[in-house]
Amino acid sequence: MIEVRQIEKKFGSFKALNGINFEVKQGEVYGFIGPNGAGKSTTIRILLGIIQATSGNALIFGKDVWKEAVDIHRRVAYVPGDVYLWESLTGGEIIDTFLKLKGSINKQKRDELVERFQLDPRKKAGSYSKGNRQKIALISAFSSDADLYILDEPTAGLDPLMEQIFQECVQEVKANGKSVLLSSHILSEVEKLCDRVGIIREGEMIESGTLDELRHLTRTHIQLKTERSAEALQQLKGVHDFIENDEEYSFQVDTERLAKVIEELSKYGVRKLESMPPTLEALFMRHYQNDYRSKEG
Repeated sequence: MIEVRQIEKKFGSFKALNGINFEVKQGEVYGFIGPNGAGKSTTIRILLGIIQATSGNALIFGKDVWKEAVDIHRRVAYVPGDVYLWESLTGGEIIDTFLKLKGSINKQKRDELVERFQLDPRKKAGSYSKGNRQKIALISAFSSDADLYILDEPTAGLDPLMEQIFQECVQEVKANGKSVLLSSHILSEVEKLCDRVGIIREGEMIESGTLDELRHLTRTHIQLKTERSAEALQQLKGVHDFIENDEEYSFQVDTERLAKVIEELSKYGVRKLESMPPTLEALFMRHYQNDYRSKEG
């Protein structure tokens, strides 16, 4: 559905993107994560044909995103993180305008989503909060019969209940064989929804793969209480941040060394053992903390 090959984008002497590569397959949700300024929105603007890449090749549905943008847009739904609306129109009028641009209005689907997102469509857009403006974009996107959904920080301003409704909508379009490119800084959201994840840092893709494939870079947190002193564990390869507190131990283990460390624990008479699996957030923070430390050094 999306193919991005060696995309570079320069703004004057500044290189915003440096050889970006990734793809989104049919029927999958692809998480595109990174901090502000990493290049996520620049990449999405290229995919939407808003700006042209300096070099490289980007295709959606096998079509060039710059040369064939109009044809591509007929099958794409896009939600930005900051939604600007016509303030004199009502929410309902704006939703219908967006849907007419797609060619038709599925009134049943539209009304269902208006109810699920708890939006009052009779109010003027100028009176809406940021969260309600975001709901307008989400209702418009999920009411359309798109094949690809490009979502750039789509839940900005939504409360937790509405975030849950959004997640349900993503799962529904995926179940219908649609594809989703989800750019988000809410890592729990990405972890819950995405089949594969790409991490971008300073305009470069530094990791890409399934969550299971990426978790080998993270560490599992262990809480341990033993009958005998287990201080020797801190000498094992793959053990980090070892802390002893009142005969209890806390430490982290590289995932690839976890089996060996667990095997070693039996020597000390385990009284309590808690294991917290690695999360996408741990992966994300590990990459960026290492980057910041190298710069400070």
